[in-house]
Amino acid sequence: MKLSPAPREVRLAGVVTAVPSLALLVFGVVVLVNGLGSPTRPGNNVFVESGTFIVVALAFLAASGGLVLGQTWARSPGVVIALIVIGLGWYLLGPSGEPAWGVPVALFGIAALALLFRRPAREWALGLREGETETEAAERGGLAGRRAEREGREED
Repeated sequence: MKLSPAPREVRLAGVVTAVPSLALLVFGVVVLVNGLGSPTRPGNNVFVESGTFIVVALAFLAASGGLVLGQTWARSPGVVIALIVIGLGWYLLGPSGEPAWGVPVALFGIAALALLFRRPAREWALGLREGETETEAAERGGLAGRRAEREGREED
């Protein structure tokens, strides 16, 4: 499998977003294990609760893996993950009164967001060539036009 020419910022953002995704996966497993050992309560389905955490964590990990591999489709989910992590950090910092957890969590989200919006990451996502403006790239078809040109050269 050939890696795409994604900039270092994109791959690093994938690693940064993988950390809270892995933490969510671990949390889902812990909820399941703890729930299996305790008596059932009406309205509390441990399988649904832990299953939700695990499925969301796996989706987040897929997006994180996509960023690490340099897949353009993963940038938007990566931004969403970063925003969710920032919101979680804010909640831990403010309403929950847990600044020891909230600050590092929020910093992970801010770091991922900053990496995904740095110039090299934006240029890569838009399919810009060196020295090309966003308007010129849009007229050419952006990333899709760049991919079509590359595939056309490979067929020759």
